[in-house]
Amino acid sequence: MSKYKTKHAGRSLLTFLLVIAIGFGALIIGSFTGKTKLTPGLALDLEGGTQLILTPTTTDGRQVTDNDLNQAINIIRQRVDASGVAEAEISRQGGSNIVVALPGKPSQETLDLVRSSAVLYFRPVIRVYNANAQTIAQAQNQAIKAAATAKATAKATAKATGSATASPATPAASATAAATPKATPTPVTATQLATRYADVNQNGKIDTTPLTATSNDASSDAQISEKMIYDALMLDCKNPKNLKGGAQDPKKAVISCARDGSGAVYILGPAELKGTDLTSATSALEQTSQGSNTNQWIVSLEFNKQGTADFSKISTRLLQYRNDKTAPQKNQFAIVLDGLTVSAPGIESAITGGKAQISGGTNANGTHGFTQAAANSLANQLSFGSLPLNFTVQSEQQISATLGSEQLQKGLIAGLIGFVLIIIYLAWQYRGLASVAVASLLAAAALTYVVIALLSWGIGYRLSLAGVAGLIVSIGITMDSFIIYFERVRDEVRHGLSLRAAVDEGWVHARKTIIVSDTVNLVAAVVLYVLAVGGVQGFAFTLGVTTVVDLAVIIFFTHPLMVACLSIAFFGQGHRLSGLDPEHLGARSRNVYGSGREKIADNLGKSLARAKREAKREQDASEAKEGDN
Repeated sequence: MSKYKTKHAGRSLLTFLLVIAIGFGALIIGSFTGKTKLTPGLALDLEGGTQLILTPTTTDGRQVTDNDLNQAINIIRQRVDASGVAEAEISRQGGSNIVVALPGKPSQETLDLVRSSAVLYFRPVIRVYNANAQTIAQAQNQAIKAAATAKATAKATAKATGSATASPATPAASATAAATPKATPTPVTATQLATRYADVNQNGKIDTTPLTATSNDASSDAQISEKMIYDALMLDCKNPKNLKGGAQDPKKAVISCARDGSGAVYILGPAELKGTDLTSATSALEQTSQGSNTNQWIVSLEFNKQGTADFSKISTRLLQYRNDKTAPQKNQFAIVLDGLTVSAPGIESAITGGKAQISGGTNANGTHGFTQAAANSLANQLSFGSLPLNFTVQSEQQISATLGSEQLQKGLIAGLIGFVLIIIYLAWQYRGLASVAVASLLAAAALTYVVIALLSWGIGYRLSLAGVAGLIVSIGITMDSFIIYFERVRDEVRHGLSLRAAVDEGWVHARKTIIVSDTVNLVAAVVLYVLAVGGVQGFAFTLGVTTVVDLAVIIFFTHPLMVACLSIAFFGQGHRLSGLDPEHLGARSRNVYGSGREKIADNLGKSLARAKREAKREQDASEAKEGDN
């Protein structure tokens, strides 16, 4: 094996160890700054948490149905997931209550989000910005920089060619050129840009007083202020922290982010219609007047009597802005659920019959209209939002861990016992090579710990006992990868390759098998995570994470470590305790160890096992002959 490969293997090992060190460093810094802990967060079964019992009641006086409860559970689950809390348990209790159990110490914002009612509002759009001031400023500054670069290049080109071709300039021309001002755009900050756009009256400051009225309704500019425009431009609606939603005053204008995370930010007028006036929302393919289906997905809305009357007035008013070039955005109405804008379609005609269709806008890929998934999602969100339910908190209390640290300790002990048994097996089967496997197991354990801890910090993941079980199972997965690799190296040696060539060739074939095996495990983990709920999801999640870790360890640590070990005489020259000795491998070639083991190589014309048998036969024959004499 060349020095280049050994050097490359050393770099891979150092890079892998550096990644782990950076991960632990991030955890240490996070713990010192109070942003995270060195240990992963624990789920309800291991740590306990806060339990709320909610009783939903209808706003129209009718009885709560099973369908209402199921939809309410879906709403709460969406809110909890959006707040970044993992391993929460949401279930029905009896026939009318909903139990929400949140692990650890949830924030007050999360608790308020769970308690609040699911109310959907229809609000008129007053302003809409597809990007915030930071994004716009960056684009403008990049354009200024590009223009300056192009100008400098053109000037340099003109200077290089002009000395030979330029004619003397006349005094008049020179004077004119000197008098011509050269305006050079200067970079702008997000604050400057937001201030420029928000300063409607051009008085040089951002006022909090209402703007000049443009109408006598909810679409009027008098509903908003310069300060609201400034705040909207400074709001980053791509930041997950700003996509958690929350309760908003329906009587006031508000700022709302697009729920899909596209970054669009809306300034909306007071609510003019409630979701409770919406009786149904369904998705389907649009039909022509002849009754045939088109390829365009739509969402059909149907209002009750009061909603029909109100929406007729709203749509008639908004239609007036359809061809208004000064404020075309006021043709839109926003559908707002939990403070986030689900959709903001425009009005194409007055809707007086209580039935409306939303056909979607232009998608990210440039096509017009909804995809099937987008239409179904919007219909579900509208159905949830139209649910006429309020949540009454019956009780809120701290709950202890259902399993606790004792079960966690037993689970970790079980994993440790399995780890020790694996080490014993590896030492018996592979001798010195067991050190490579053990080092890889330790590297996998360290990387898994870092990943789980960082996920706990980044996305709120919490480790349950089922997740611990997934971690223990992963030891066997990693063990399988070692065996596949080591046995393949043995096979290549038996086929006549040198030890160094066998490691490379064996790795090429073993890698394919390992990748296929881990891919199957990963697909199984993903399917299990998607289809399962509760603790089974925790098991599937950790199984998927450790499968990816196994691939990283075997590729970036185990194989490079194996290559590096061959430069050590103990392994490279086949010491009898290395696990790579000729007898253990069943070597048949004289070139297995190269010139370093010539004496042993001379005896490798055939397998050592056969040589021993033949030597025994010769000895027996000699003893028999001596006996006859």
